[in-house]
Amino acid sequence: MIHDFCVIGGGIVGLATAMRLLQRRPGSSLVLIEKEDAVARHQTGHNSGVVHAGVYYAPGSLKAKLCVEGARATKDFAAEHGIALVECGKLIVATTADEVERMGRLHQRALQNGLDIHRLSQAELRAAEPGVAGLGALLVPATAITDYPAISRTMAGQITRAGGSIRLGETVTAIAEDGNGVEVRTDLGAVRARQLVVCAGLQSDRLAQMAGLRIDHRIVPFRGEYYALDPRLNGAVSHLIYPVPNPEVPFLGIHLTRMIDGRTTVGPNAALGFAREGYARFSLNLRDAASMLAFPGFWRTIGRNLRHAGGELRNSILRDYYLRECRKYYPDLRRSDLLPYPAGIRAQAVLRDGRLVEDFLFLATGRTLHVCNAPSPAATSAMPIAAMIVARLLGEAA
Repeated sequence: MIHDFCVIGGGIVGLATAMRLLQRRPGSSLVLIEKEDAVARHQTGHNSGVVHAGVYYAPGSLKAKLCVEGARATKDFAAEHGIALVECGKLIVATTADEVERMGRLHQRALQNGLDIHRLSQAELRAAEPGVAGLGALLVPATAITDYPAISRTMAGQITRAGGSIRLGETVTAIAEDGNGVEVRTDLGAVRARQLVVCAGLQSDRLAQMAGLRIDHRIVPFRGEYYALDPRLNGAVSHLIYPVPNPEVPFLGIHLTRMIDGRTTVGPNAALGFAREGYARFSLNLRDAASMLAFPGFWRTIGRNLRHAGGELRNSILRDYYLRECRKYYPDLRRSDLLPYPAGIRAQAVLRDGRLVEDFLFLATGRTLHVCNAPSPAATSAMPIAAMIVARLLGEAA
């Protein structure tokens, strides 16, 4: 049997893509292959659950557009399917004079993106969040929290109800393309399809190479380490509390996050990882580490960001330094308040010249489309990202 479409990857982007394909081509034969025994086992299931509003991105950029559209689509999907979602709002807190200046520029950017955003004075910040210290803040009311694994499971149900097939626990071992289609071999058999989409996240570079593509990047894993706050502090904040981002660093910094299950977490940092799927501290996968260390772009990236990388490593190893970052805006936290919580791993595409890929990266052949980088916030933006992928696959977009 030859399927119309095959999708590799059961994270939220792969699921949203499969769902969109069946919406655009009802009655098509589609199979989705996922190597884990359930969907959303990696980046989708290890993030903070935030539905971002689109504050940080350049006005008019694709990232800004997809985030705004994605937030709306995510909220609508959650409402339609009875998935928990709370629009709690976000406070971006400035704790130094330099951050106040950067906060002003961020405010203007958000207004240009058409967002509902309000600048709070120090007194207004204290009234909104008595436990939070800062010189002022930006309030983004539309920021929400949700359950992305539940959204992913619901998408999987939509796919099967539309006639698609989801094959779990199958690892792709080879991809071969010919004039009639693509053959995807797994450890349990083979699948033939007329067109293939690969949304493999942490393994995306390897699957692109497996398909015969020449790539100029590698995936470098960054561990996002979280702590849960002591249960007595659940409800200590009513908003999400973020620092003003440092423009020299591609990550948002350690923040306090209300979770949809009622807990409160703090994190993540962005420490270099030595295992793409090793969530325990000090995880080491020799293949992953060797691939990273042999890639010239890795060393160039480390050279450019040595001071920041060293600080992240220190914060990862020494909890007191991690706590110091949190206490800049929540001074009452104590070391004993930080309890263990599962880490996440971000798939960061790095180019040979050492630059981090901060935009979408697609590679294609005649019958395959590889999503090699879907930048944060990919979970929020998954549905419009999927629409863009499907348009490209169907020849409706450049």
